[in-house]
Amino acid sequence: MELEPLPDLAALPDAELKQLIDDLTQAEREVSMQRRVLHGRIDMLRQELVRRLTAKDEGALSVVDVDALARILAGRLPDVERLQEDPDGSG
Repeated sequence: MELEPLPDLAALPDAELKQLIDDLTQAEREVSMQRRVLHGRIDMLRQELVRRLTAKDEGALSVVDVDALARILAGRLPDVERLQEDPDGSG
């Protein structure tokens, strides 16, 4: 959605001002719904990743520190750097 510049609000008739408000309110609702759907999908993908990481001997992903992953998913960025420096936990 590309935002157009607002018209001269002082010169806008009441009916057009109300219509503009309604149009933008509807657009905001649509964006908000799309955001909620995307967050839901992200949550499902993260849940699947955690499920895979907690499974025993399920390939290369099983070597990642699950506690570090939980901190990363919680948004603690220093843990991202630590995990990138030592991806196999060997020190």
